[in-house]
Amino acid sequence: MREKGSHSIQHDSGYDIVGSIETNVADGFKLIAVGDLLVTRALTKGQHQGFSDVLKILQDGDVAFGNLETSIFDIRSFTGSPQAEYGGDYLISLPELGPDLTAMGFNMLSRANNHTLDWGIEGMRETSRVLDQNGIIHAGAGENLSQAGAARFLETARGRVALLSFATTFTPLSRAADPAGEAPGRPGLNTLRLVPSIVVPPEMLESLRRIREVLPGYKSAGEDPNRVVLAKTTYKKGDKAGYSYEPDPRDADDILRNVRRGKQFADFCLVTNHGHEPGNWCQEPPDYEQAFAHRLIDAGADAYIVHGPHQLRGIEIYKGRPIFYSVGNFTFDNLQTPVGADMFAAYGKDPRVHTDAEVTVDEMVVGFQTAPGFTDPIFYDSVITVSRFEQNQLAELRLYPIELGHSKRFANRGIPRLASTQQARAILERLQKLSEPFETQIAIESDIGVIRLRPG
Repeated sequence: MREKGSHSIQHDSGYDIVGSIETNVADGFKLIAVGDLLVTRALTKGQHQGFSDVLKILQDGDVAFGNLETSIFDIRSFTGSPQAEYGGDYLISLPELGPDLTAMGFNMLSRANNHTLDWGIEGMRETSRVLDQNGIIHAGAGENLSQAGAARFLETARGRVALLSFATTFTPLSRAADPAGEAPGRPGLNTLRLVPSIVVPPEMLESLRRIREVLPGYKSAGEDPNRVVLAKTTYKKGDKAGYSYEPDPRDADDILRNVRRGKQFADFCLVTNHGHEPGNWCQEPPDYEQAFAHRLIDAGADAYIVHGPHQLRGIEIYKGRPIFYSVGNFTFDNLQTPVGADMFAAYGKDPRVHTDAEVTVDEMVVGFQTAPGFTDPIFYDSVITVSRFEQNQLAELRLYPIELGHSKRFANRGIPRLASTQQARAILERLQKLSEPFETQIAIESDIGVIRLRPG
């Protein structure tokens, strides 16, 4: 009889590879996962109230995961430059962040996100060097697409863990590519390209069609009655207005194959995505994501974690595996320096008059693909997720509410501590509502969210 949590796939030769992507961790395996790490300095050396309590939780697991949304290097010896195409701001961290991340407890980090190439290939490579030097497993960026998309592995006392990282939100020129003929591969990140469209009611679609018909260059041959393309934007007919996304089938197949391949060489497989869609203002995942999350778990993923929206979204349990549609921020210490000339210009600032911090504050107010910027307290509330597995299935999920000091002065905010009772309840009650569409029940016990399951 196959063990609980096992899968099988049919090989092309007809051979049934039983258990090739089964989960095989020892009972009590713990995955601790948080969201975005926007951090520019070593935090364990400072005196940050309540931070030590957060670290105790972070350090009590087999895997401690987060999304590294910054580059790590010493600007004084750096040979690269800030790129003209960047992820909204230029995130940079001091080299001492490497050992500090290890001291916090992190041993696995995702790298595929919209800030991976803020400082070019040189910044990406230097960040990889620092993480490797400190023994932190990272995935999602590499010298070509095959390297960026490959699983990376961590040996733990309860099993070998694979990590795969991809991004749906990224700067176009940061996408990695494999060699083709004589053309070499391109360094960058692992991506899942999405084809966006806007859904509108039928009467609106008809109005858009009439506008298109009077524009120069219109040709009506073979048009789809349920779709209009206007000014390079696709509009589709639907019941109500909204955004829709279709994953690129080639990218999706590559990611699913890499998940299967990674799980075949590991006991547990963690898959993560950095995506803002449909925007950082939205508390619901994009329409494509639930179906794709299920495909990832069917391919062998034991947990799927989304980060990027900078706020919490709902939680789903699918086949005894957790799906986090956004885990929000873990640190929001946005004291990046220096700021590139392009960012000064983007916010109407002059580097001869204004400071880097003044540009950053403007960015926080205006925001990047957000409304109303990053000043809303919702971006400073989050959770630490602790998933415990028994019999190779999720047995209990604990959610520790944290707050990042929204009310503190600019230089001191963004560092997590456990939320007060009142704030913890507000965070967890919001997460309860966000998880209702996925039929997930979250109990609140002593300021902690709890999801209990019985391995089937």
